[in-house]
Formats: sequence, structure tokens, C-alpha cells
Amino acid sequence: MDYRDSVFISVAENLSFSKAANDLHISQPAITRHIKELEERYKTTLFERKGNKIYLTTAGEKVYHAFKKISQQYRNLDFEIGQLHHNFSGEFKLGASSTISQYVIPKIIASFHKRYPQIQIYLLNGNSFEMENLLLDNKIDLALVENQSTQSGVQYTNFLDDELIIVTGKNSVYAKHDTISLQDLTQIPIVLREQGSGTLEVIQHTLKKQNIHFEQLNTLIHLGSTESIKNFLQDFDGLAIVSEKAVQNELYLQTLVKIKIVGFSISRKFRIAYKQGHKSKQVELFENFLVDYNI
Repeated sequence: MDYRDSVFISVAENLSFSKAANDLHISQPAITRHIKELEERYKTTLFERKGNKIYLTTAGEKVYHAFKKISQQYRNLDFEIGQLHHNFSGEFKLGASSTISQYVIPKIIASFHKRYPQIQIYLLNGNSFEMENLLLDNKIDLALVENQSTQSGVQYTNFLDDELIIVTGKNSVYAKHDTISLQDLTQIPIVLREQGSGTLEVIQHTLKKQNIHFEQLNTLIHLGSTESIKNFLQDFDGLAIVSEKAVQNELYLQTLVKIKIVGFSISRKFRIAYKQGHKSKQVELFENFLVDYNI
């Protein structure tokens, strides 16, 4: 691609001349000059300014989507030429929800890198809602999410089963309880993930199927990560609902205790998400590796 085209993509995705300059390690006046040359090439304005922010014009949107397709074609061509010489190279940006990024994906990325050392992966993490937004904004190439909802224009593929379990700290007054009832669940203090979390969404949907309103839970606090919840439980007389994959070590060391609810369970699927028509060869290779990986 022409370098000016790459500059335009960076400005369009950052919606900032200064951030694009920082990402590309060139001066802001150079960014401005490249964009001006592109606007002269197409004889139209590609960005408009509103207050302190810039936005793509209608023409800018068309140019952006066209350049992204061209960029992907170049990446695919590089990959396919490399394949002819058994050299797999390239890069992509992967976004993963908190549970997946902390407890599932690191060993898979390490194994992938061992097999394909010339493919660079950049990993971003947050909750499922944030990762889907990054995907829709073209900030990442692939998202691994744990929610149940779907976004228009995004394609989903299941890759791993997961179960949400109820746990309490070993010093909690509830640690001696092997089981509790659904009624108990609505009365005992509980700590949960924040809004936007895939874990919280799944809990809400599962409770609704049991005719339990989420607001009936005695929720003391919402925390932004499972690690925060695990630490919180060390001095909390109450419960939490977390991924079983996130607390395997704590259950083994007995710092956390699992509690069952008779006749009640919360299962879900971890999913691969990508924008339709935006899957590069490198992403396709990683997706196949992930689906076939013995987790």
C-alpha cells in the first residue's frame, strides 16, 4: 500500500492526528500533509472537525473501508507467498474478555507462537462488551468473548464450554455449606462482575429462566475483574459467581470453597467473534488452531 493510505487508516481508526502521529512515529505536520495529499487525490474532504474532535465524512468512510480491504489483501498475499516457502508471517490484533485473557488464552498463544514464530499477536483485554466494540471499530481483528448476546455484522463460533460456579472464602460463615437453595442465593450477600461483563450477562439470563429477577439478588458490590473478586472473598461473608476455570488453583488450595445449588447450574460457551468479511489468513490460521487446541 501507499504510505499515505496507511497514514489515513491510522487517523481514521484513532480519529486523532496526534495519536496517529504517535503510532506511526512521525510528526503531526507530516500526518496533516499526507491527509491533505489524499484529499487532493480524491478531490474531496475526508475528515470534518466538530469542536475538538474529528470525524470521517461520507467520502472518508468509503475510502476507509476500501483501504482496509486493500490492506487485508496485501496481508493475505504476503501470507500466501510465505506459505510457498513454508514461512508463515504477519500480525493481527486479538481482543479477549477478562476471564479468557487471564485463564484460557495465554497458553494457547504460547503454543501458537512456538509453531508460528513469525506471526506477531497483539493481545488486548477487557470485558466482552468492550471487546465487541473494539471489533466493530476495527481496533482488533478477532475477539474472544464470554457473553450470550450478538451484534449485527459479527459472526460467532463456539470454541470452549465453561461453567459458572458459586464460591465463598474459606473463612466465610458459608464455607461449611455444601449446598444452598435458590432462595438462599437471593438472600446471602454476593459480589459480582461489572456491567458489560459477559459473566454478568449470562448470570442475568440464567436467573431469568428460573423466574428470578436479577434485582432480587443481595448484591453488595460489582468489581471489574475476577481477580478482584477472588481477593475480596478472602474477607467477605458472602458469595460470588465466577468461571470455574478462573478458580481452579484456589479450589485446589482450598482458599475458596465451591457451593452447589440443588437442581441449578450456569453453563455457557466461550466464543470467537469477527466482523464478516474481515478475516485475514493469519486470523483464519489462529482460529483453526484455537478450535483444534486441546484445552
